[in-house]
Amino acid sequence: MTETAAPALPKTERASEPAPDSALADSKAETAPKAETAPEMAIALDMMKLAVFFAVPLLIGGAWLWGWGGAASVALALALVLVNFVLGAALIGWGARMGATAMAAAVVGGYVLRLGIVFAAVFPVADHGWFKVAPFAVSLLATHLGLLAIESRRVSLSLAFPALKPTGHSQADAPYQLSERQS
Repeated sequence: MTETAAPALPKTERASEPAPDSALADSKAETAPKAETAPEMAIALDMMKLAVFFAVPLLIGGAWLWGWGGAASVALALALVLVNFVLGAALIGWGARMGATAMAAAVVGGYVLRLGIVFAAVFPVADHGWFKVAPFAVSLLATHLGLLAIESRRVSLSLAFPALKPTGHSQADAPYQLSERQS
């Protein structure tokens, strides 16, 4: 009698886990945004470009009203805003690739971390003669709020940013499209 060998099963890390469905694995790989093309990082980089429009008048105003110390305080605030946006985008992008819970943890933990960075940057220089609180605070708030307002309007209302433009219709959009008879 000849014995026939049982077909080999795909190996998984644990014997109790079924082998992943290749179509499901392929669809996850296609839908997960890559780090270099993730929309949150693209938006943060776009905000850095827009910050130039805030930087020039704030730096001139800081230098005119408070001297070189005011300009230096404004420059510190602008640097903190830009670091804040890029770090926030990086953390959100990392969390989004890991899952919903990781993204929520990245958002909350990132907020606390970024507040700590602002504190760590201001605390050592707060008693120096060149540091001026008023231009620093005005620049920090105006730049944060101004950039967020401009970018949220651009992204949510017009989808003007190229990384967020729809590329075409997918099968997932099919239930929401009007048929020819309904239109």
